Amino acid sequence: MSNEIQQTAVEWLIEQLQKTRHYQRVINEANESSSLVIDVIEQAKAMEKEKMIEFGELVWKNSLRSDKIMKSRDVYNETYGGNK
Repeated sequence: MSNEIQQTAVEWLIEQLQKTRHYQRVINEANESSSLVIDVIEQAKAMEKEKMIEFGELVWKNSLRSDKIMKSRDVYNETYGGNK
């Protein structure tokens, strides 16, 4: 496994949003809405982290079952739907 830190999808989305003028304006304004945006970003990061951990555990548990070995993609499709 690589020691390189990888960017999550939420972090990538935030990076893209930060490039927009609207995001910069909201964050730069010291008011309630900028605090809300920052709180929502942190909540999204925490939710993604938890989902990634849960998914990893689910794949691991499925790989230990002797009656049915599932690939990660199959576990994802079964858990979250195949075409999302």
